[in-house]
Order: sequence, then structure tokens, then C-alpha cells
Amino acid sequence: MEGEYTQGIMDNSPFIAWVHNLSKNQMKYLKSKIAEYDLDHEVRYVMMIYENPNISQDDLVIMSGQSKGNIAKALKKLENEGYIEREVNPENRRKYMLRTTSKGNELVPKVRQISKDWEKEVGITEEDKIVIERIKEIAINGMKLTEEL
Repeated sequence: MEGEYTQGIMDNSPFIAWVHNLSKNQMKYLKSKIAEYDLDHEVRYVMMIYENPNISQDDLVIMSGQSKGNIAKALKKLENEGYIEREVNPENRRKYMLRTTSKGNELVPKVRQISKDWEKEVGITEEDKIVIERIKEIAINGMKLTEEL
């Protein structure tokens, strides 16, 4: 069929389908490059914790948009495999502060490089930065729109 693409994406697919496809394929590419680490989507949480040392589990739930259960399960795996550590928050002993370990710290630059390589391979250029900023604005508007739902 003319104009048909793989993975269910076609010329007349809605914008959000294209964005979802980008995200899905970037994660597939990333997972193939870090297969030796036995991580899936959990790698996102390592990145978030690295960029926000001492973040709480509740903050991670808010930032990621994932359920408390999903986050707890992922954090348990990351802690067991030595990527992160938890420390009791001295200001609130019922909460933990999360931070990456040296193993997690070593993973972050690798993931960043893989992401840069993917962007280069798919053709993202400096000129696309304006479009990327606009998509970020749209995403933020979407978050605000659904915040109270």
C-alpha cells in the first residue's frame, strides 16, 4: 500500500501516534544497547534519581506519572541490583531519600551517549530544537489539562 509504514503507522496516523512510536522505538534501541545491565524502563528512574539526588519515592511517582506500586517494584529491583540506595530522611523518618550508587553513576553517561547516538541515527538535528521545545510546551499543556482529572 502506498504511504504505508510499519508498526501500524501510516501517513494519516494522528500526531500522537507518531510521538508514541518515537518513544517506543527509542526505548527499544536503548534497551538493545544496555541489555547487559538487565534493565528495561527502570533505567528512566536511575536517570531521574541521578538528576535529582535525595528525591523521595513520592516525588518520583509524581515526576514519572507511574503508580506507587510500579515505582516501588522498580526501585526494589534497582536497589537489589546496586544502582540506587535509600536513606531515611532525617526530617521525616517515614520517607526515604533516593540516590544513585557508583554503579548507577557509571550507567548514566552511557545512557546519555546512547540517547545522543539514537538522535543522530534518526536524524534529529540542531534545527529540530525549536520543534522539540514546542513539543515540550504541548506536553506541559497536556499535563496541566489532565492534572485535575
